[in-house]
Amino acid sequence: MLVLKKHSRVALIYFLLAALLGVVLRAFYTIEIPINYRFVVHGHSHIALLGWVYVALTTLIYKTYIDQASYYSKYRYIFWFTQITIVGMLVTFPFIGYKALSIVFSTLFLFASYSFTWFILKHGKKELKDSNSFKCVKIALGYMVLSSIGPWALGAIMSTIGAESIWYRMAIYFYLHFQYNGWMVLALIGLLLYLLEQNNIQLPKNVFRRFFWSFNLGIILTFSLSALWTKPSFLFNILGGLGSVIQIIAVLGLAKYISTKKSTLKQLYSNFQFKLLTTVSVLLLIKMILQLITSIPFFANLAATYVDFTIGYLHWTFLGVVTLSLFLLMDFYKLLHISRLGYVVYLTGFIMTEFLIFYKGLAGLLSLQIGDGYFLTLTLGSLLIPVSILLILIANIKTKHSL
Repeated sequence: MLVLKKHSRVALIYFLLAALLGVVLRAFYTIEIPINYRFVVHGHSHIALLGWVYVALTTLIYKTYIDQASYYSKYRYIFWFTQITIVGMLVTFPFIGYKALSIVFSTLFLFASYSFTWFILKHGKKELKDSNSFKCVKIALGYMVLSSIGPWALGAIMSTIGAESIWYRMAIYFYLHFQYNGWMVLALIGLLLYLLEQNNIQLPKNVFRRFFWSFNLGIILTFSLSALWTKPSFLFNILGGLGSVIQIIAVLGLAKYISTKKSTLKQLYSNFQFKLLTTVSVLLLIKMILQLITSIPFFANLAATYVDFTIGYLHWTFLGVVTLSLFLLMDFYKLLHISRLGYVVYLTGFIMTEFLIFYKGLAGLLSLQIGDGYFLTLTLGSLLIPVSILLILIANIKTKHSL
């Protein structure tokens, strides 16, 4: 447990660094900073996804499905090799962008993620391998591996038809779609189902089967939404809309059954954790609705024309659904203590920045003025995120010293 707590703090430090890079990106519009904006964007996104989310999620999966005493000596090599690749990306991407050295580290990371997937599938506890939760985690790992086709394709695309082709952006969108909507969201759902299973809340076979196949079909179909900016056939809108509706129905069906066990959940979670679960559920449903809306041609064109809508949606998923789910699980397992002050500051920063980002998109659409202080306000709102993470980190350091 102590080792996994250290791993969780490592993940949180990556989150802090990614958030600080995010503040630098916001401040770029208010003060003169001698940086290459695009390079810092690469560093920010890589450390956020592969540092914070990947390390936190894999730590939770290891704790849940592996016999720690028997296999940690093998796992630590995978863990520390992964950290070398992430640190390598941290010290290269913000300064040189996509160049040989940063590409080497990102490629090595892919091999590290493949090793982790093999490790979990081979050494996962036998008594859990037929559980509903492990089925979700297993296919989530499959989506993570599938998403890596995107980065592999980038090299071939850049060396042949070039970075200006539509296939370059499509490779990136392929990666992001199966990372966000496949790997991250489905792994988190699997981990939440595990908690229910350990407390004798078993989903009936027909309920789980309906959710599992519907949700996964929705993941595949909604990838077509990532191609709408290319102005393809209307069939892509139909497929994306159908996938969105199927996913909403799947999530509502799952939520309906789980809500019947509300009294058990209140005993399982603390009051704070139950509120976190409720918040995540609402954010996930809104994410699904936003996804459905973008299947409508008018809104698809808005998302393609005004990049703030896309950024707002991605941050809604990453900072809202995914990060708050990680906070919930890590607090529950006592891998991290999510201080109430840190959480309040974080939620304030999240709501403030989301409002400002979406407002800027609306301002562009409706030809509204955004005001001279807009970027400064957005920077200050973004600053609340690393401040909140620092507060949580300090609370965990104090907890460690008090043990």
